[in-house]
Amino acid sequence: MSADNSIPDVLVPLRNLFNCVKSTRDRVRDGESNECSGTFCMSNFWETLDQAVKTTSQEATKLSLMFSRPPVPSEQVHQPNPGLYQLPMRLTFDLIRRFFSFQECAKLADSFQKSALALSTVYFWLPKNQGITLRRAVRDATAEVFEGLVQLLDVIISSPLQSLSQDQLTSTGGVWAACDQFKELPKDNRSAVLAVLTSNVGLVKDALEEMEQALAESQDPFGDILDDDDMDVRGNQDTYWSQSDRQLICQCQGLMKASGACLRKLSSAVRNNGRVETEENIAQLDDLADVAKDVSPNIDDLTLSLYPPVDRCAVEENVCKLAVVMKKVLGITRTSHVCLEPDVSWVEFLDGAVNHNLEKVQSLLHDSNS
Repeated sequence: MSADNSIPDVLVPLRNLFNCVKSTRDRVRDGESNECSGTFCMSNFWETLDQAVKTTSQEATKLSLMFSRPPVPSEQVHQPNPGLYQLPMRLTFDLIRRFFSFQECAKLADSFQKSALALSTVYFWLPKNQGITLRRAVRDATAEVFEGLVQLLDVIISSPLQSLSQDQLTSTGGVWAACDQFKELPKDNRSAVLAVLTSNVGLVKDALEEMEQALAESQDPFGDILDDDDMDVRGNQDTYWSQSDRQLICQCQGLMKASGACLRKLSSAVRNNGRVETEENIAQLDDLADVAKDVSPNIDDLTLSLYPPVDRCAVEENVCKLAVVMKKVLGITRTSHVCLEPDVSWVEFLDGAVNHNLEKVQSLLHDSNS
């Protein structure tokens, strides 16, 4: 036992590395950026970050390759040992792993750790005054790389043999994919905010299309023989929309379409007029992104409340919430630098459209309750 305990465990450096990478991942997720005391050079940041990401990907590949081939025995086990070959195959490999190339593994783990720490250090260079939205995008991408590294190390440490398992292949590929996405990251806060707006335009469009498809596919089994006055005698009323339901949905769709139009116009304004030369402009862009992100969840809530059986109390609540969010989006837009004189007209038009559709929905809801 004493002799066995004296054998260097090749996995010790990996376990230490695993703990370090996991801790760094958590710090990236929750940590604050460094204070920027001087002039921040965005081009230098991206150049250094790209190199750090490339190095991290290479180190992950080297580590994965090292543990995907049979180990080269050290001099301690170079001479044949008949007793060793009588052991079960798994135990044989476990023993060889403990003898083999401890220094090589420790050296590679150290290089791996340095590259990972360098990546996190460069991320923390990015100050908040360059844009909260941009920093979130870089943070999420960096955290995803570290999550991939944690998974890869966990797979390697957990593998009983030095063979390239499917889990190890998948984990290595996950690190590559996380590193590759840095090429697509927005390079300033205007681009980051524009990406948020574009994403939400797509989400709103999907919600509208989903509702339109549901309306087209939903058939009232008694619609051709009974009037709305006979609704009480119908069966399975929870599975279809009545004519009054459809009228309500139509007005709700008007508000949802106005919301989508607002996000599209805002995206165009940010694309054409957005500026990042001053901290005030950058902060205004962040405000637009933050409020715009509330549009899609509110549309989802409204959509869900419109499915049969229609919960009219929930519909009214969700319509009012969406209208409040849209008024806030339009208000922040109007006072921001992206709203030039030609943009005031569409802001006012959509503000009127929100009011009009809200009044129509509330009128229908109140008529149905009277």
